[in-house]
Amino acid sequence: MKNQKIIQKIINYIDSILKYTNGVDYTEFRNNSMMVEACVFNLSQIGELVNKLDKDYFSKHHEIPWFKMRGLRNRIVHDYEGVNLNLIWEIIDIDIKILKEQLLKLIN
Repeated sequence: MKNQKIIQKIINYIDSILKYTNGVDYTEFRNNSMMVEACVFNLSQIGELVNKLDKDYFSKHHEIPWFKMRGLRNRIVHDYEGVNLNLIWEIIDIDIKILKEQLLKLIN
């Protein structure tokens, strides 16, 4: 049950990111510091929540990029000034939608 609640929280953060960036292109994203900060914060929270999942949950659901999610969080937290906005945008524009679909399968 604990893992299910964490997955739902991750989905909520994803939904926030998708809401903030709906109809936005990379140039608009890059030039809107509040949007960048909000999205980066939500991505870091996702990585933080992954750390709270049970370790055996990772191996049961190996199709989810758990370690990449944690790794992104570490990059954001430890090198915020060096965060690559192109990478962040690629994650938001492509990867996050796929991740949401994968996570929805885990809770349905």
